[in-house]
Amino acid sequence: MLDQIHLLAAVTVLGVLEQAYFSLQVIYARRAYGISPPKVSGPPDFERVFRAQVNCSEYFPIFLAILWQAGLFFHQALTAALGLLYLYSRYRYFMGYKESSSGRLAPMYFSAGVLWILIGLAAVGILHFLLSHYLGMNVLLLISL
Repeated sequence: MLDQIHLLAAVTVLGVLEQAYFSLQVIYARRAYGISPPKVSGPPDFERVFRAQVNCSEYFPIFLAILWQAGLFFHQALTAALGLLYLYSRYRYFMGYKESSSGRLAPMYFSAGVLWILIGLAAVGILHFLLSHYLGMNVLLLISL
């Protein structure tokens, strides 16, 4: 079990590094286009990089909470794999958005789908834990009947 928790921790650290990379991209874009903080508007190329970073940052806490809930209550290795898939799709989202607003769409929908799967796994895992811990019901046995 500890090895699998390490998988969740590794995905978390990778996600933090990804967020740092996105933040650096905004800094580089600010320098390239001469946009000093606190300004957030400028040429469309800058605004796309800025919006991509902000959008990824907005979803990151949701991702982390669901990643750990699904990992601890459902299946840690599966959740870690889905977490990697989510991080990759957010990277593709960022790079697509950097190029054009329409370039973000397919990765955005894909990452949202992965996030919903993680939410579903977390919900099933937590429901199973609560029913088995407090009511002595095994949801998995009930499903298999």
